[in-house]
Amino acid sequence: MFVMREVLRCKPGKVGELKKKFQALNAVVKRRDLPGFTIMTDVAGDHFWTLVLQFEADSPEAFFAMEEQVMADAEARQVMAGYHDLVLSGSRELFRKET
Repeated sequence: MFVMREVLRCKPGKVGELKKKFQALNAVVKRRDLPGFTIMTDVAGDHFWTLVLQFEADSPEAFFAMEEQVMADAEARQVMAGYHDLVLSGSRELFRKET
């Protein structure tokens, strides 16, 4: 099992707006019978206005296949329209779950 985290550094004061977009996307994903994801926001750390999405998948390939399927969905694209305007930068982390 693998855990993927997408770490998004938002523009000041925009994490709430981005969180709402990802909550709506998570609803679309679940309606399509795909595995949902966890949404987390910072409480403390190096950067304010950070949003983290956490996914689990059997393999990195399974994650990327699911991501392609979601981004091909017209409703998902509509929900996420303009999200780049809320983000300064981002990164992806990949972990193998050991227990």
